[in-house]
Amino acid sequence: MKILVTGGAGYIGSHAVRRLVTAGFEVVVIDNLSKGHKVALPSECKLYVEDLKNQEKIYDILSIEKVDAVMHFSASIEVGESMKDPIHFYENNVRNTINLLLAMTRAGVNKIIFSSTAAVFGDPEEVPMKEDSKKAPTNVYGRTKLMMETIIKDLASVGNLNYGILRYFNAAGADDSGDIGEDHDPETHLIPLILQVPLKQRDKIFVFGRDYPTKDGTCIRDYIHVNDLADAHILVLEKILDAKVNCEYNLGSGNGYSVNEVIAMCEEVVGMPINTEEAPRRAGDAPILVADPSLLKKELGWEQKYNLRKIISSSWKWHKSHPRGYNI
Repeated sequence: MKILVTGGAGYIGSHAVRRLVTAGFEVVVIDNLSKGHKVALPSECKLYVEDLKNQEKIYDILSIEKVDAVMHFSASIEVGESMKDPIHFYENNVRNTINLLLAMTRAGVNKIIFSSTAAVFGDPEEVPMKEDSKKAPTNVYGRTKLMMETIIKDLASVGNLNYGILRYFNAAGADDSGDIGEDHDPETHLIPLILQVPLKQRDKIFVFGRDYPTKDGTCIRDYIHVNDLADAHILVLEKILDAKVNCEYNLGSGNGYSVNEVIAMCEEVVGMPINTEEAPRRAGDAPILVADPSLLKKELGWEQKYNLRKIISSSWKWHKSHPRGYNI
């Protein structure tokens, strides 16, 4: 089986590509390398440096490679940036997804795994969040992802597509090998930002709000290791390849950890104190975001292999050996 992975040189995409290759799939990657890193890809996969805005090129690649399914990771993801430059997000996320889907339809490729996000839920009315929880995104990033979900479902409703939608909570960690990991510019994710303190890349970590209605006043989030996440993609891929079915799953650990707890665990892993400073709340930060992954476990037998300590330990291994990311 041959799988096309868009955004396959990015953080999550590169881990998924590695797991796909290990599982015996033939992998083709499309990535414009604006955020991704060619060095993160295994030699067994084929890379096309191309942009999804070029529908004809995408159609040509799909036609030449004769892929069986697509994993779609390519998107702009920075929540704060989405509120400053919404048009870019609608262009890069929504319009380019339409380009991909049109090219797939023309090439006769009708299977897609879509990388979505917990941001589609907004400020949740219930925790933990189930697949059918109310979706009311509070930022442009979340709105673009919900639009992308809707477009995919609409195509499926008229028989043109089979899909698997996976809504991530907080992806974190790095591959056990330590040779691929998280390298964003700018970095916005909590765990790598915390680890920049013991790496002497920043002198403190800001804690945005200590007055939330949580156990210690700081926000609570659900962290999932990037390899656990990639393994879930393969399970969903196998499901839609085997049958003409559509499915959607929330993808998290089902456990919530506060910012203070994550900082404390980082201190344990690195073996030194980490300086913090309180800062005002950030607009749009929900107090608690935790997944209910029970449907994925029940239907596909998925199980989390990495707890928070293992997530942070793998991340620390990567950042210690790659303090400047892939630019070493």
